[in-house]
Amino acid sequence: MSFERAKDHVLRRARERGVDAEVLATSTRELRLAASGGRVDEIGHANRGGVGVRVVADGRVGYASSEALDDASLDWMLDEAVENAALQPPRGAELPVGGPLGRSDLIGEGLSAAVEAKGAAVVALEGAIVADPRVDALFMARYAETETEAVLGSTRGVDGGYRNGYAMLMASPVMKQGDSVKQGWDVDVVKEYHQLDPTRTSQEILERVGRHLGASPLATGRYDTVFEPDVTAILLQLLLYSLSGKSVAEGKSRLAGRLGDRVASELITLVDDPTLPEGLASRPFDAEGTPARRTPLIEGGVLRSFLHNSDTARRTGQANTGHAQRSYASTLGVGPSNLVLEAGAGASLDDGVIVTDLMGVHAGANPITGDVSLQGLGLRVEGGATRPVENFALSFNLFELLERVNAVGDTLEWRPGGGGGMVAAPTLRVDALSFAGA
Repeated sequence: MSFERAKDHVLRRARERGVDAEVLATSTRELRLAASGGRVDEIGHANRGGVGVRVVADGRVGYASSEALDDASLDWMLDEAVENAALQPPRGAELPVGGPLGRSDLIGEGLSAAVEAKGAAVVALEGAIVADPRVDALFMARYAETETEAVLGSTRGVDGGYRNGYAMLMASPVMKQGDSVKQGWDVDVVKEYHQLDPTRTSQEILERVGRHLGASPLATGRYDTVFEPDVTAILLQLLLYSLSGKSVAEGKSRLAGRLGDRVASELITLVDDPTLPEGLASRPFDAEGTPARRTPLIEGGVLRSFLHNSDTARRTGQANTGHAQRSYASTLGVGPSNLVLEAGAGASLDDGVIVTDLMGVHAGANPITGDVSLQGLGLRVEGGATRPVENFALSFNLFELLERVNAVGDTLEWRPGGGGGMVAAPTLRVDALSFAGA
């Protein structure tokens, strides 16, 4: 049975029982190719998916899911969801009213190249990296692609579906120069396979890791600082916690109650835009069928909105922004799509530190308070010369840091983000940040 037929079956049975139901079917297809010794030495395929139902009865919510799509399994799933709802306390929940959303294909033939061509790409990537005499080992050279499909329908009129996907090349070399050894990794993620360039990606990875060879300790002090896009992306993922309507509803957001207030430098404009034609996490609607639209979160430094689904919007008295997120097997959550920190005029540095990497983010950053204390790698810029530095820690409060941003880079780089979304980040510059070093 297809997802469409399964959806229609469950909704018909729900109407017969007189219960409101929302059916979400999702599937994910993944391909992984790894290269070693000039050949593809690992091929992995994975397909997973199923159908989930969310039932609302008397303000109570129940969930159930099934990987099997036969009538008996789908009937059991609906029964289970109704029973689960009866066990929950009333929360005043309702399914949102919707309408026809159409069927959208956001990837087209973008991943349709032959597996042999994709294998040749990752072999070329591996070959270009190991050809560098500074490469002592290569832990991983990989091609990966992900294709997703979602079909959604409800007894409140929602009906739609879409397909999306992306491809990536990634590698993690160990490089050595004298007694200095450095390991790192990088990824190039694009909308369509033909946009990948193994030669370009290999040179970017070699540059990213190789520039840290010969690093010396950084002296303790206060330095003007530039955060590279990778680091900016990490900071934005931390900020997402406080921009989530779920955190607001649960009283865990540092930014709760501050709509309309200045919370960052006037140079900061942060939006979530699922409508971007080339967005890696674009979608025509969210997991509840709310149509996608561009949502300014911080505009010129002023807090304009949080990310909301229908439940968090109801609980906080704010507008639903269409950021419901779930898979067929999960409960309703909130998540971003294409999170974009808009580019500025540029962020150069004449004297200070360029922070290129942060380590131990999960242990050293508190998303509720915004307090961050992390080890880092970087480049010391001094007198027109740049040299690699290491063995330093930097401590700051994320919210205070955002208020101190005095320049934003003019180029965005896409990176995988938290919550299933993608992040487009520029460089950021702040003055007189405190570093603990040698």
